[in-house]
Order: sequence, then C-alpha cells, then structure tokens
Amino acid sequence: MSILSAVLLGFVVWMVVRFILMGLYTVDQNERAVKTVFGRAQRVEGGKTTLEDAIAERLRPEERERYCYPQVRVIPPGGPYFRLPWERIHKISIATSTVNMAVDVEDRSANSGGTLLEAVTKDQLNTGLTGQIRFRVSESNLYAYLFGIKQPIVHVMAYFVSVLRQKIASFEAKPIVALTLDGTTPAADIIRISINDLRKNLRDLNDYMDQECVATSARYGVVFDASLITGIDPPPEVESALAAINTAHNQVSSDISLAQAGADQKIVQSKRAVEIETLRAQAEVEPLRMMAAQLADLKAEGAPVLKSYTRNVKLALYGKAQSIYLGKGAENGPEVRS
Repeated sequence: MSILSAVLLGFVVWMVVRFILMGLYTVDQNERAVKTVFGRAQRVEGGKTTLEDAIAERLRPEERERYCYPQVRVIPPGGPYFRLPWERIHKISIATSTVNMAVDVEDRSANSGGTLLEAVTKDQLNTGLTGQIRFRVSESNLYAYLFGIKQPIVHVMAYFVSVLRQKIASFEAKPIVALTLDGTTPAADIIRISINDLRKNLRDLNDYMDQECVATSARYGVVFDASLITGIDPPPEVESALAAINTAHNQVSSDISLAQAGADQKIVQSKRAVEIETLRAQAEVEPLRMMAAQLADLKAEGAPVLKSYTRNVKLALYGKAQSIYLGKGAENGPEVRS
C-alpha cells in the first residue's frame, strides 16, 4: 500500500469516527437538550418568545421587556440522535433538586458553613433561619437557564434569600383587636412583630415565598416547587426572655380556655333549663287549648249538643266524687249527699 493510499484511508477513518460515531448522542429520561448551530440555539417555528407562554403571566409590566427570551427547540429523551461537527448539544437535568437555603454556592464558608441563614426582624433582632428549598429547571424556558444567566443557581439563590430577608424585615402578624370592658367597641389594634409571631406564622411565610417565586420560571428558567422554612432561632441574649414570654402566654391561654369552657357549659345548661321549662308550660297549656277547641266545635253544632256534653261530663264527675253539694235550697243549709 502506498503512502497516499494510507493517508486517504486514515482520513476516511478519521471522518467516520469524527462525523458519525462522535456525532451520535442520547438524552436520558430526566434530561432535556438544546442544540446550537454555530453558537445559536435552534428556535421554534414562528419566532415565539416566553412572553407568549403561560409562565409569563406573573411578570410585572416593567419586567416583560427585560425577561423576553426566545422559545427554543427542546430535544426530548431518547435517541440516538445525530449532530454535525459545527453543532453542539447542551444537556440539562430537569429533576427536582433540594438544597439548604443557607448554602452560598460561591462561598461555602458563608452563613455558618451553609447551615444558618441570618435575617433581621422589624424589631431589630438578628434571627437564624433554617430550612430547604426544592427547585427544578423549567422545560418551558431552557434558554434563560442555559444562555440568559452565567450562573443560574447562584442568581436564583440570591434572589430567594433577598426576598426572604425583605419579608422577615417587614413582617407583621395579623393584628389582634383589643376590646373594651363591655366587649362591643374595638379599643386598639395590637401589631405583633416578635420572633414568636414569626414562628406561629411559619406556614404563611412559606406560602408567601412560594407566591413570590412563581415568576422565577419566566425570569431565570427555574421553578421553585416549595420553600420549607423549618426553624427560626432567636439570638442567644433574648432566648431566655422569649422562653419566659412563651410560658406566660401558654398559662394565660390555658386560663382563658378554661374560663371559656366554663362559660360555654353554663350557657348550655341555661339553654337546656329554659327548654325544659318551656316544654312543661306547653304540656300544661296544651290540654286547655284542646278542650277549648272541642267546646268551640260543640257550640258550633248547636246548644243541645253542648248541653248533652256538659251533662255527660257532670255524670263522670259525679262518679268520681265522694260528696256532692246541691245548693242552698234547704232551710238548714246546703244538702250534702254521699
């Protein structure tokens, strides 16, 4: 074999390996892929953008122009697929990931080694927050995640932390209306902003974070499945004071519950007593009403019928009586028959 033939054979082998074997690829079940041609991602037909998708509904009007990304062709799981040498495949996992909310991706030593996130409350207390967040890449906006942001997870975590700290700094629990002694007129609204109130409204805080992070899929291509804030720790210098407040609050709540239960029991007993007496009165009145109705019916039938009824009633009474007074017709007084 001549040198030229060997070179040609080597070139053919290289072409087969380079363009055919290395051009084949697959996409796993939990992955999606986007193909770029000379560095430009393939778009869907019609030049649609994310503003035409449902994920853009939660964007504010001033954000719509800033977060307008093209919709790209998403390669589904399967294969093998083929790509040309000037094409590049960008694969991304869409599986749900869980991360500690205190983790700083750029500085692992921050936030006490990624274990405690600090925030300041409205009453100027430094608190420690613990919890997790679950997120996944939005299949509807892969362009933002792959090409719109240099480090998406860093940006998204920073956004989440900033929203959480802003909420902690401005948090106010639902006001308690203090009533006057007569229990009718509101006297004042008691605003609660303590750490105890943050703990009691932990579920509302998680719901608020979920609502605020709905638009992240349109902004950064990341969907927050849930934020799970599990603990709010007070500063060491006020922990004992908060424990005493909690003890006093629990005692007051217990006393109020007992008093309320006693009052409710007395009210129920009073209602039952009134019902019993009402039924007794109705039982006494009902025979008289029935008798009056019968007499009215007899009177309507005519005087002889009423007279016969009266005579029959008298005969029944005579049968039950032991003595009968006939009147004052006799000179020696009323006549008594036994």
